[in-house]
Amino acid sequence: MTDQDATPQPYGTPQVPRVAVRGEAQLEVDPEIARIGISVSARGTDRRSALDDLTRRNAAVLDLVKSYGDAVEKLETGAFSITPELTRHGRGERIRAYHGRVHITAELADFTALGELTTRLADLELTHVDGPWWALRPDSPAHGQARKQAVLEAVQRAREYANALGAQLAALVELADLGADDARPVAMAAPAGRFRAMAFGAAEAEPPPALDLEPQRQTVYASVNARFTMTPPAL
Repeated sequence: MTDQDATPQPYGTPQVPRVAVRGEAQLEVDPEIARIGISVSARGTDRRSALDDLTRRNAAVLDLVKSYGDAVEKLETGAFSITPELTRHGRGERIRAYHGRVHITAELADFTALGELTTRLADLELTHVDGPWWALRPDSPAHGQARKQAVLEAVQRAREYANALGAQLAALVELADLGADDARPVAMAAPAGRFRAMAFGAAEAEPPPALDLEPQRQTVYASVNARFTMTPPAL
């Protein structure tokens, strides 16, 4: 063999052919976490009354969520706003009312507590609940399992091509990750529903029955490109 023949060739040679394949895997797995969005609102004829009501309702929401302890893995307050509403008629900038809103996000891993918490939140005054959105954790083992299956499929596919030519795989040349984890498992799936509560200082009643929420299965996708060398085919 000359020095020229021994030089690696990007597309293989008759003596060292190459085979390029793609391996893919798609898994359906149970979600690991659920997120709900909570919006607390208040309206008052003056700024102070709107802020007082908003503060009280926000505290009630936070206390309720925190009462579930370890079932709630994450609790975050997002945007806060207090907006004046101007009168529609007349001259000048006359303020008719003030609108306040606070957005809160809660993340739970205990789906048994999720249904009860969701309905109890929706029973609070001027509280909107969105969700749940089901998801996997970024470090979920399901992602690694999908990647492994994609690699195994690539090897199997390349071996079948080689066998069809009467050859055998010799070595792995390249394994390229095409973005193994699709955005869908991490991003939140479509919400199961939306709930709205608008009680106005009503006397405390029996807690509403827990909502039966069925977790939405998550799709995990992985794809890789692989290149192998193989023995000379028997043509």
